[in-house]
Amino acid sequence: MMGDPKEAGAEASPPRAAARGGLSLLPQAESEEPAQGSALFLGGNEVKSRAVVKYSSAPPRTAFARLEEKTDLKLPPANWLRESAKLGPAGTTILGNSKKSKPFSSFGMAYDFIDSVGNDVDVVSDSENIKKLLKIPYSKSHVSMAVHRIGRTLLLDELDIQELFMRSSQTGDWTWLKEFYQRLIDQKWQRKKKSKEHWYQKAILSKFLYYSINGDGAAQPVPSPAEQQESSSSHQTHDSEGASWPAPFEMPSSVSEDPSASSQGLKNDFVRNILWTFEDIHMLVGSNMPIFGGGRYPAVSLRLRDNNKPINVLTGIDYWLDNLICNVPELVMCFHVNGIVQKYEMIKTEEIPNLENSNFSTKVIKDIAQNILSFLKSNCTKEGHTYWLFKASGSDIVKLYDLTTLCEETEDKYQNPFTMPVAILLYKVACNMMMKKNQNKKHYGTIRTLLLNCVKLLDKSRHPQIIASANYMLSELFQLDEPKKEESSDSPLNENSDESYSEEEEEMPDSDENGAYSTSSDPADDNKAVAIIKSVGELSVPEKYKSIHQIRPSCAFPVCHDTEERCRLVLSYVLEGLKSVDSSIKKESDLPAADPSTPIPLKYEDESTRGSPEGLEKQMALFLDKMGSLQKGNCSGQSGMTPGSWQHKMKLQLILKSSKAYYILSDAAMSLQKYGRALRYIKLALQSHDTYCCLCTNMLSEVLLFLSQYLTLCGDIQLMLAQNANNRAAHLEEFNYQTKEDQEILHSLHRESSCQGFAWATDLSTDLESQLSVSCKCYEAANEILQFSDLKSQNPEHYVQVLKRMGNIRNEIGVFYMNQAAALQGERVVSKSVSAAEQQLWKKSFSCFEKGIHNFESIDDATNAALLLCNTGRLMRVCAQAHCGAEDEFKREFSPEEGLYYSKAVDYYLKALRSLGTRDMHPVVWDSVNWELSTTYFTMATLQQDYAPLSRKAQEQIEKEVSEAMMKSLKHCDVDSATARQPLCQYRAATIHHRLASMYHSCLRNQVGDEHLRKQHRVLADLHYSKAAKLFQLLKDAPCELLRVQLERVAFAEFQMTSQNSNVGKLKTLSGALDIMVRTEHAFQLIRKELVEECDQPKNDEATPAADSSPNLNREEVIKLLSIFESRLSFLLLQSIKLLSSSKRKMSSSSNTEEDTVLQTNKQIYSQLLRATANRNSTLLERIEVIICLLEQLASGSSGSSGGAVP
Repeated sequence: MMGDPKEAGAEASPPRAAARGGLSLLPQAESEEPAQGSALFLGGNEVKSRAVVKYSSAPPRTAFARLEEKTDLKLPPANWLRESAKLGPAGTTILGNSKKSKPFSSFGMAYDFIDSVGNDVDVVSDSENIKKLLKIPYSKSHVSMAVHRIGRTLLLDELDIQELFMRSSQTGDWTWLKEFYQRLIDQKWQRKKKSKEHWYQKAILSKFLYYSINGDGAAQPVPSPAEQQESSSSHQTHDSEGASWPAPFEMPSSVSEDPSASSQGLKNDFVRNILWTFEDIHMLVGSNMPIFGGGRYPAVSLRLRDNNKPINVLTGIDYWLDNLICNVPELVMCFHVNGIVQKYEMIKTEEIPNLENSNFSTKVIKDIAQNILSFLKSNCTKEGHTYWLFKASGSDIVKLYDLTTLCEETEDKYQNPFTMPVAILLYKVACNMMMKKNQNKKHYGTIRTLLLNCVKLLDKSRHPQIIASANYMLSELFQLDEPKKEESSDSPLNENSDESYSEEEEEMPDSDENGAYSTSSDPADDNKAVAIIKSVGELSVPEKYKSIHQIRPSCAFPVCHDTEERCRLVLSYVLEGLKSVDSSIKKESDLPAADPSTPIPLKYEDESTRGSPEGLEKQMALFLDKMGSLQKGNCSGQSGMTPGSWQHKMKLQLILKSSKAYYILSDAAMSLQKYGRALRYIKLALQSHDTYCCLCTNMLSEVLLFLSQYLTLCGDIQLMLAQNANNRAAHLEEFNYQTKEDQEILHSLHRESSCQGFAWATDLSTDLESQLSVSCKCYEAANEILQFSDLKSQNPEHYVQVLKRMGNIRNEIGVFYMNQAAALQGERVVSKSVSAAEQQLWKKSFSCFEKGIHNFESIDDATNAALLLCNTGRLMRVCAQAHCGAEDEFKREFSPEEGLYYSKAVDYYLKALRSLGTRDMHPVVWDSVNWELSTTYFTMATLQQDYAPLSRKAQEQIEKEVSEAMMKSLKHCDVDSATARQPLCQYRAATIHHRLASMYHSCLRNQVGDEHLRKQHRVLADLHYSKAAKLFQLLKDAPCELLRVQLERVAFAEFQMTSQNSNVGKLKTLSGALDIMVRTEHAFQLIRKELVEECDQPKNDEATPAADSSPNLNREEVIKLLSIFESRLSFLLLQSIKLLSSSKRKMSSSSNTEEDTVLQTNKQIYSQLLRATANRNSTLLERIEVIICLLEQLASGSSGSSGGAVP
């Protein structure tokens, strides 16, 4: 603590005092800012002293009455022992300004100036104790003080051994200390009585002070003996109360924030509290010294001295320190002889050290102060422990004992009466730090240490309220709903504060080179002492004792490596708090309702004082009733807690904290895909919340928001469990596992409630439908809470998330019912009508989709709404397919019901596209909907084409509808975009063109009459065949389809040739047909490639079946098409040879050469083809290779012919 001293002058004028009897804080300008003055130069050595009055209850200062000479002070004035505002506490006691300190006086000050404790101030004490310490080297009298450490602050209180042991002989308390004292320190201890001279001097002083405020200087009649006896007895009572030691320390009323309850217990009863900086030591000091005006300065202190006795060093130091502490610049000394006033003398404060017979060095006093503080700080290291600084009368040795350690060795470790005040102070300092809004989180480690030390000091059975509250505050240090900032290396939570200290500190080895103090086993030393000053003379040596004890930064806030660890810490504190509350309820059930002790102000919020929306409780009750979770009973719970009691309020807060922790744990488990564990945690969160609802008298909207969040997460978990049914055994094992901590918390919850309010939401079902249904119910409940509590406007993000989840789960359920209906349809016997079960499933599915669409539309989620519209369209197609299978296959016609459902499907798909607006909004969804719409049109057209409803419609109308549907399907089939679906689209488009070409080809064959229409059909058929061939050629996996299209084109050419009469026309058509045949080479090359790959694979069996042994190639189909191809090629070549031979005879010789070449080529190819087809032993691959070879010859042979090319 040896920092740079701050230059400051002594204050010239004290602050304005408040009215006597009430505590009032002084205005900022008066209390905090020192007045102008000069530093004191005393005895040639500069001593820096600065005093700021932090609080004063003294009346306005008045001048003292100068008594006339020969005034007899033995005669009492008329106002003697009457209460006087001018004298303050000195007015009701003959002890005057030397009034005995109360044993807990420093705690009273600490409670009032809680901001200073632990941080800014080194010492808190009565000024009398400070003076006694600084006079140790000069005085032979005994010193006995209790020392406590709170952070960097030491609290000093007088420990009156005589008073203590007198009480011990009456009550049996402190017997262990009495025995220890007698054994080690003073074996012949007995109570020392005050001398008559002592009481005579006290009485003279008291009368002098009353004369000084009386003003007339005349002696007044003495009160009657009865009055004197009464006043004396009242004084004695007061005095005995002032030094009393409460054995079983009861809850002090001064800790309460209620000012009216501060008439007894621990309180700050000093006239003024002063922040005194002496050199570099900062002290909060209490003083009752009367201060008067009327001298050369506005403030003087008044002293009475016997003229026959010179002032000694002790008295001089006493006067000097009093004036420094109270910032009084002048001392007025009244001299008397045998009680007769002789004269007055005025002495400046800085002159006191130089008085005759009282000469002392202020520099030495400064060294003493620094050495004592360093000694205490180095050895009083354990926060919460009571240390005893003791110097026997006439001894030069000062010893320091740890009374807490000595007390713990006895049967009852809670006999130490300081335990309770220290614990309360630790709690209050922690509370104060928590309540500061600008508090940096780097102090959380300090707060945690304060609270842990507080809990460690207290007996759980005696002080459940403080323990419960401290544990709740410990749990509050961990921010559950914030990111894990403590994991980063630069986090303030990991930084070690200079003000940190640890409850686990052990004393550091003392290594003073000069042997300043020792704990060795020297015969002169006491092995029970923590530390010893061997000679008081050492205190005068500058810097003899240095504060070598470092306040360790080991109380940094614990780093939680993951969310679970952080939540588990929180729950451990919550459990300890719940145990304290429950144990107190158990005890207080046997006690009277009135609690004899006044509770300290615990920093939890009173729920009953906060407003809540009107009718919220009623709405909540209706909601719980609807959920089947409303329990009969009142808000006191099953344990019988009284609403409004501290147990009730604290348990509410602890339960709410536990529910939050379990929610965070569940969310973390969810992200790790540990769904069984997540369900267990959310179950505990909901059980906690259910108990909270049972106990709470005033439901807060914030708490309802938590419930909505819990139910939302529960819905998520149930949905994920439904989607991960394969791992159900592992999830079940995780769900059933429970830690001892969780069981104990649940036991505490069961004391208040059955915890079954939300059991429906947390059952681990094996039924998929049940899980989906529970998930949906969770989301619906979460949404309902947001609706009736009007939270949706305050929490729009959460509201949107809930509605999204509702839409999603309804989609899941809708799909589930739709798939079930499709499965039923697959199991149904052909030609059987649609069952009622199927229709019921359709209705359920449709209802879910409809509600889901409404959810998404209400939050303007067009993309998801489009997906649900798309699924509704799919449901309509399932319905249509069900009606399709309900008819006899041989009498099959496209039914009106099918048409109706397919039309509805189209409508829903178109709505989905309208919902999306453009493809840019969501290309993937847009393409998906487009594809489904194209498929629906295609299916409709295919069914109408394959199962034409000729009994209801004309052929022409059917053809028209098929054509329109196919073209619409083609419109929504994107063949140009390079997407993953492009090959599918190309195949679909090619198939559509193929089907349309086939339809027009069929019409042309069957049509008679209208030549214009025939020509139109011929053109359309040719166009669609051509487009189909082009698209199939783009695909590598559709050679059969390409071959079939080309064969149909050849058949179409053959059909056209039948209607031609001229050989030239027929020859041209034949040439075109052969050209189409040549173009099939690409298809045969693909087939050949696949067959070669198939042959290259290792053969398991020599007898390869002719059926589809390749996944991509249907061998039967290939053989069938190859046979047709061979026969058609043979036919075309034969017809070509015939026509060319016939025309050769008729035509001129000019064109013989060209036609001869074609003719010869065709004959050769025809001959080879006949030989190849005649060979029955050829394999499929060999036959295909022959065809490829022939087609190549045909292509080269006909390249110079004049036949019309076919595209």
